[in-house]
Amino acid sequence: MYRNLRVSVVIPCFNEEHGLRYVLEHMPAYVDEVVVVDNNSTDETARIGTEGGAHVIFEARKGYGCAYQAGLPAATGDIIATVDGDGTYPAQAIAGIIDAMLARKLDFVSASRFPLRNPLAMRRRNQLGNKVLTYAFRLLYLRWVADSQSGMWVFRRSCLQHIRPTHPGMAFSEEIKIEALQARALRFGEVHIDYHERIGETKLFTWRDGWLNLLFLFERRLGRVARFAPLSALAVEAEPHKVP
Repeated sequence: MYRNLRVSVVIPCFNEEHGLRYVLEHMPAYVDEVVVVDNNSTDETARIGTEGGAHVIFEARKGYGCAYQAGLPAATGDIIATVDGDGTYPAQAIAGIIDAMLARKLDFVSASRFPLRNPLAMRRRNQLGNKVLTYAFRLLYLRWVADSQSGMWVFRRSCLQHIRPTHPGMAFSEEIKIEALQARALRFGEVHIDYHERIGETKLFTWRDGWLNLLFLFERRLGRVARFAPLSALAVEAEPHKVP
């Protein structure tokens, strides 16, 4: 618990056995609940999550967005934070983000990685892709954001009543910010964090995922995006993963 608020952390994972161990070992003591979404992994991700004290959920449908659609409704804290299972996003920063959230009276905070304090934490082509996507985001939605692709968010659980991100893939990270920015009942902000080099092999297909994310931004703006099952509907599908 932090400042009288229960804190849940949701971690989407696909074959992150090495990084997940590190993330769980360095989880702050004030975190009350960790939800690990095993996104159809073929390694020891689920076992390591269970041994590390996390509530492990199995989501067979592959995809970054699918993992979050299973994991976010399962979190029970007053505050929900997200980090990746590869050690890139610092769970230790959650307290500082909550402090900023309360001081600025925000509901949804996205953690901005830029400017990078460690240039080696991200490949140059990924930095270029993030810059292009972030500028496109600003132009299309007329809202200034520092990092449209960030995968670390800290928000009040009540936000899930106002946002309905449904994309099954990487564009979920853009969609959840768009939903939060466009929800009149929510106040959106950003806080800078230190981004670290990943542990283990990357699962990102830089060019493919970059083009798909850019296409999503345009299609969403034009109202041509197909909607999938909302978070509330998926909550009942999330079942604990039983590890032998």
